[in-house]
Amino acid sequence: MQENIGALIPEQGWHCVHVFYRIEFGQWQLLTDEEQRAGKTRLSSLVQEVRALENTQLLTLSVVTPKADLAFMLITPDLHAANRIEKQLSLSLGADVLVPVYSYLSLTEESEYRTNAEDYALTLEREQKLARGSAEFEQAMEVFDERMKHYRHERVYPTLPDWPVVCFYNMSKRRGEGRNWYTLPFEARRKLMLGHGAVGRQYAGKVKQLITGSSGLDDAEWGVTLFALDTFQIKSIVYQMRFDPVSAEYADFGEFYIALQLPLDELFRRLQL
Repeated sequence: MQENIGALIPEQGWHCVHVFYRIEFGQWQLLTDEEQRAGKTRLSSLVQEVRALENTQLLTLSVVTPKADLAFMLITPDLHAANRIEKQLSLSLGADVLVPVYSYLSLTEESEYRTNAEDYALTLEREQKLARGSAEFEQAMEVFDERMKHYRHERVYPTLPDWPVVCFYNMSKRRGEGRNWYTLPFEARRKLMLGHGAVGRQYAGKVKQLITGSSGLDDAEWGVTLFALDTFQIKSIVYQMRFDPVSAEYADFGEFYIALQLPLDELFRRLQL
């Protein structure tokens, strides 16, 4: 994994690459048994090398439907490393064996619509009847500050969970004549997004989500990766979100991909390689 040119690291966030492949089994079957073993060993070694890189995570995924056969989700700071790894993954099993059918590039990012300290202070006053300046109020604000620091760090520098079900789709906010997200005042957008986030928090412990920004980097504006322990929770959160105004009035969605997070040896067996 030697690199002769300098790293290309963004001012904030890490690069996130999703790549989905179809296996050309006819091409695979043209390889000798020795060539097939060498290809699987090459991919296994590459995955281990990538995972050993600093601040880098690589998921190996089996796609459930015929939209693709397998996929990789890569998070790494250096764009040169992301580019190099993607090329190596594509060729790892042999020329023309893995054919990319879909890919997406984005950056981890911090939400601009998060609950701020004043919002929470008002909640403490109105809902919990805590007086500003009281010991209970100050303690609650300290807990809030620590929680938000952790939340912001996890958004920008996430640790991907090992939960088995992974859903990915892209989305953009509408800019049509009837509904244009970007003509709304910031406070109106923030209020809508806080309500949207409240729906998501109902699935704490059931669904973990990673929202990555892609304006200027890919065809849509965000990539959404959902992790869950079963498909019901994915279906439930996406369905419930559709009734929220942010989704119902202002969101356009790309194609959905469902995959299973598997260790590489099981992935080989699942794909009959």
